[in-house]
Amino acid sequence: MGLHTRLRFLALACAVTLAVPVMADDPPMTNLRIEVKTHADRPLERASVVVKFVKGRNYFKLGKKTITSWQLKTNQDGIAKVPPLPQGDILIQVIAKGYQTFGQTFDVNEPERTIEVKLNPPQPQFSAHQ
Repeated sequence: MGLHTRLRFLALACAVTLAVPVMADDPPMTNLRIEVKTHADRPLERASVVVKFVKGRNYFKLGKKTITSWQLKTNQDGIAKVPPLPQGDILIQVIAKGYQTFGQTFDVNEPERTIEVKLNPPQPQFSAHQ
């Protein structure tokens, strides 16, 4: 092997050695818990909860967006526990029969977070002909 080939091999080995620790770090994750209550502070069971991770980066995919979403139901205590998901902007939608639909984006940067959602009763329908 010539000197030029050895230098190429050494440069390649250094690049691989430096790149491995950067790729080995997992993105910061969060454990999310959603509490769904009525306007009278009573837990609402069997409400549909949709959680979508909408903004953030996954460096394992070289900067491509991470797309993750879950569809859950609340338990008897009105709680929906979401599996660990990456930190960033998270859209939460709650749908329950007899209540207005809730939807809001939250910025989640903590390792654990509880989000309380209060659902309002439906408003009367509006008509221009009355």
